[in-house]
Amino acid sequence: MAIKKSNNQTKGIEKDIKYYSRQFWKIFFYGLGGIALFFLFASWGLFGSMPSFEDLENPDSNLATEVISSDGVVLGKYFKQNRSALKYSDLPKNLVQALVATEDARFYEHSGIDGRGTLRAIFTLGTNGGASTLTQQLAKQLFHGEGSKFLPFRIVQKVKEWIIAIRLERQYTKNEIIAMYCNVYDFGNSAVGVSSAAQTYFSKTPKELTVDESALLVGMFKNSSLYNPLRNPDGVRNRRNVVLSQMEKANLITEDQKHQLQSLPITLHFKLESHREGTATYFREYLRDYMKKWVEENKKPDGSDYDIYKDGLKIYTTIDSRMQAYAEEAVAAHMANMQEEFFIQNKDNKNAPFVNISTAETQRIINQAMKSSQRWEEMKNQDKSDEEIIKSFNEKTKMTVFTWKGERDTIMTPLDSIRYYKHFLQAGVMSMEPQTGNIKVWVGGINYKYFQYDHVGQGARQVGSTFKPFVYATAIEQLNMSPCDSILDGPFMIRKGRHHVTEDWEPRNSDNKYRGMVTLKQALANSINTVSAKLIDKVGPEAVIELTHKLGVKSEIINQPSIALGAVEITVEDMVAAFSTFANQGVYTKPQFLTKIENKSGEVIYEPIPESHDVLNKDIAFAVIKLLEGVTETGSGARLRTQNGGNGDKRWTGYPYMFKNPIAGKTGTSQNQSDGWFMGMVPNLVTGVWVGCEDRSAHFKSLTYGQGAAMALPIWGYFMNKCYGDPGLTISKEDFERPKNLSIKVDCYAPRAAVVKDSTATPEQDTEEFSL
Repeated sequence: MAIKKSNNQTKGIEKDIKYYSRQFWKIFFYGLGGIALFFLFASWGLFGSMPSFEDLENPDSNLATEVISSDGVVLGKYFKQNRSALKYSDLPKNLVQALVATEDARFYEHSGIDGRGTLRAIFTLGTNGGASTLTQQLAKQLFHGEGSKFLPFRIVQKVKEWIIAIRLERQYTKNEIIAMYCNVYDFGNSAVGVSSAAQTYFSKTPKELTVDESALLVGMFKNSSLYNPLRNPDGVRNRRNVVLSQMEKANLITEDQKHQLQSLPITLHFKLESHREGTATYFREYLRDYMKKWVEENKKPDGSDYDIYKDGLKIYTTIDSRMQAYAEEAVAAHMANMQEEFFIQNKDNKNAPFVNISTAETQRIINQAMKSSQRWEEMKNQDKSDEEIIKSFNEKTKMTVFTWKGERDTIMTPLDSIRYYKHFLQAGVMSMEPQTGNIKVWVGGINYKYFQYDHVGQGARQVGSTFKPFVYATAIEQLNMSPCDSILDGPFMIRKGRHHVTEDWEPRNSDNKYRGMVTLKQALANSINTVSAKLIDKVGPEAVIELTHKLGVKSEIINQPSIALGAVEITVEDMVAAFSTFANQGVYTKPQFLTKIENKSGEVIYEPIPESHDVLNKDIAFAVIKLLEGVTETGSGARLRTQNGGNGDKRWTGYPYMFKNPIAGKTGTSQNQSDGWFMGMVPNLVTGVWVGCEDRSAHFKSLTYGQGAAMALPIWGYFMNKCYGDPGLTISKEDFERPKNLSIKVDCYAPRAAVVKDSTATPEQDTEEFSL
């Protein structure tokens, strides 16, 4: 009986084993199938959208648009997120090594998912490190960001990461995945990607990063908010040293190197990239406005609009970063110098900085400034009444103000700050290659952060005597005159009714003197008003206006003979284009600031077509050049060649300049010294400089400091000396090209017939002798 019972027990146990075995395998295969279906459904997007093939091919990476100079320097960016794309070849080897050693040691062995690491993380419940590969981290960064804290959702997101990671591995090479990961990570302080982070924290390109700097950035990949070098330097140093230890563990550096690098302090050269700071700020803002119109007229292949803030365009410009820096330096040096003098002269002016205006006019200027201010706009948006807003302008408040010695914290009323800022002299500078139309320099003001008005492209100001070359050019063309023809400098009047004059007009010279018989070259060199008036009387204002517009000036010009003395408002941009026509043998070339635009894939999507047209024949253009050379030889621009000094010479920044090469130029000063101009030309570069206060009623009281030769010319001299001192630039010191068989007499000591026969005059022969 006992044996029989034992057999029954054995059979029961065997039956139970078979049953549980079947149940186990049933659960196993159902579970495996469920997991497979779970992955399948996730890949189909049933648990939330998954990136398509096109999304993987072109992930939405919100790349900043870069503005690039003609010499390959990034001048600035347009971005909502400051992110720039790098190729793998642009990354420093030490950063890549540090990243792999720290974040994913088996990166080059797995196919998106690290099986060994995943099993380790499961069995240790994550206590022995996570299992997220670099590819999974990239998937998370690109397509859903930080994971959910709700466990079921987190599991779904993790599965989706795995699927996306595998697809990314199939779509891209390992090097491309590394580059993409380095491009999308947010390092804080508006720096997204290694390129922006290197610039922001170290003011370097990625290739220039040292091993310890690369280790610092790699350490930030763990948590850039926690390991922020500005807020947590000790934590960042500790994290950097962990990265260096991982590099030593991976035999990428020796133990001695590790200890040496770990002992180094954290050294930052932090510079927050901003639209309002950096190089060529006014130009970049001008370009931004241009791009707003450009995107309306130029669509993507699918018909959608480009977005300059996230499409990663590369805008290649004609600006030269070296010349731009020299121009900005020249403006800063001279304007700080002149500003000191301006403050000195206004110490005893009770209505400073305004001169000779009524109380009512002063109040009108102040009221207009108040209503244009950000404070007024903000308080209006808060539904404050005008009375409440005006009252607030009289209440002292803490503020940071601009000074030429740096920003300064102070306490003053907003009304006082308006008067303070009205004191500042402004400037506009533009340089252009006359043969190509390429703009090389664009300085729209003294400091974009505090003064946004662009005095190159926006600000049309009265040009004074710089308009006179247009009158002389018209006379040479229509009256067959030459620089050597003589004309009487004496009292002159245009009677009422002639040339639309409403009352008798009698122009006078600035020094109230007359010189008798002078050549045209001498008359322009000394900016003699009566001669300009006589010439416009002979040709008529209509002819001068017509030629001026052909030269590219877009401003409306009144049909009055007074324009001969410069009663015309023109932008610096248009003046440079017009003068460039003379340097380009009479051919007007429209200024251009773009060479091409590329999309983020490097495909050229836009190239501008240069525009030009003939205005004057070569002989007339060259004759005007010879007239303008007289200005820097014996006239108002002669200080470019001298070292004798004179009244006010301490404010001629960079003086003495001692230029010996041919320079064609013209100074200009408007009525009451409100505007000072200098237009300077060498054969392959034309530069226009304007200086003046925002309001015309704020100005120097005398010509000593208020004339163009004192306010504007020194910027040109300082700038050109810097350019000539740079061996990497090719700014000409040669003569302007002389047309063959020149038919206009420009060598004023020689008989006209000799000039016609001899077209090979040497530079030494090309001088002048005046006789009165």
